[in-house]
Amino acid sequence: MFLFLVIALAVVVAAVTLAVVGGGEGDGPLPEVAPEQLQDPLPPDRPVNRADIESLRFPLAARGYRMADVDDALGRLGAELAERDARIADLESALAGARTAAHLSMEKQAEEDHQ
Repeated sequence: MFLFLVIALAVVVAAVTLAVVGGGEGDGPLPEVAPEQLQDPLPPDRPVNRADIESLRFPLAARGYRMADVDDALGRLGAELAERDARIADLESALAGARTAAHLSMEKQAEEDHQ
């Protein structure tokens, strides 16, 4: 009885192994599967917002995420952050210039009022 169970187990293991490797019925080995693509990429026609980042999900690859998808997303985010930083710097510079001009105007007005 024990010998029968061992032989039956060996046959089942061999059948499963052959089916997985491609020795069973079918067209041979398992078919190649196309790699997953990023379903909802970052929008190309407008700036990225917080909801875009929160909904961004990278498809899994054999060793984690597809490097090209992650590199593209990070490159895009880096470029937009650099653009926003430059815009903030320009606005802060313009604000400082407006404050200086207003201060000089107030000083000139005060001098004219004293005379």
